[in-house]
Order: sequence, then C-alpha cells, then structure tokens
Amino acid sequence: MITVHHLNRSRSLRILWLLEELGLEYKVIRYERDAQTNLAPPELLALHPLGKSPMVELDGRLISESAAIVETLCAKHGPHLVPPRDTDAYTKHLELMHFAEGSAMTPILLNLYTGRLGEAAAPLQPRIQSELTSHFSYMEQMLRSSGHFVLDDLSAADVMLSFPATVALRMNRGADFPKLAAFVDWMNNRPAFQAALAKGGGD
Repeated sequence: MITVHHLNRSRSLRILWLLEELGLEYKVIRYERDAQTNLAPPELLALHPLGKSPMVELDGRLISESAAIVETLCAKHGPHLVPPRDTDAYTKHLELMHFAEGSAMTPILLNLYTGRLGEAAAPLQPRIQSELTSHFSYMEQMLRSSGHFVLDDLSAADVMLSFPATVALRMNRGADFPKLAAFVDWMNNRPAFQAALAKGGGD
C-alpha cells in the first residue's frame, strides 16, 4: 500500500492526482496547517527533518520532494507519462520538472511570505510581481496546441506545473494567460483530479 502524507492547501494534491490518474490504491494521512502561522504541524517533523509535505511511503522507503515522488511513481507505474530518453521532449520534461519546484516557486513563495508584512514589503513587490509575470508568461508559451506542456496528453510535467498554473488563476491572472486558464479548467474537469480533491479533503 502506498501512503501519502498530505498537508491541506499544499502541493501534495498533485501526488494524489497522479495516483488517481495511474489507478493506484493508496492511503492518505492528512495533516492540517496551523491556523495562526499557516505552517505544517510538528507531526511531520517526526517523519522527516524538514517536516514538509508531500511525503510518500513506497516499497519501504519514505520519499520527499514532489518531483522526486512524481519521477519515482512514473518510473514504476506510469512510464507513458515521461517522454523517451535521448529526445528533445525528454530534455524539456527535465527542464519543466525542475522549473516547477525551482524558478516558478521562488516568487510565489516570496509573494506569500511578504504578503504578511504589509507596507514593509512594498519595496520588494515590483520585483516579485515582475518575476511572477515572467514565469507565468513562460508557462503560457510552453503550452502546446494540445493544451499540454510536453506530450500531447497528460504527462508528469503537467502534474508538476498544475500548482503554479493554479496559483496564476488564484491571483486573478487568467485573463492575462488564457492557455494556463484553459489548462487548469481541463485539469479541474478530470474525474481523477476530482477524486484526488475528495480524498485530500477538498483543498
């Protein structure tokens, strides 16, 4: 049995979605953010020194980091979600898998954290907003005519980029990035995604 340590309102929803798309059985252990700090609870620290979600128990191993989890699950259960090695598509897959948790998340997290500072964060906001626009624009350009990022059907990159794409819409940038808006709409209408939402607690 695969076990997912799932934090509410977090990137671990992507892992539940992938598991649903792959038709795999899994168990969800749900954790709630602290209502005051919005941080993960200390129970996650008992599992891993970073105390972050997602974490997945698979084949006797505890695996952390979203991209590592997605790559591991695809290698074992969903090789069709990754392009063949030694192809241009595979190189693009690698770039976007790292982009999703690297470049893309930096301004998203800065925007989240500085949002708690009020006017004290004002000097940083122009740069943060510029980076957000740059990264959302890049994602918009990377979407193929099929509405996907690497292949012309669901791929691991789609799963990983679902979070920053959703953030763009939560920031009311859908009109600026219509391809991203269409991608998120496609994702939200997939039965597997709705099943993941239900198992994750609705958020």
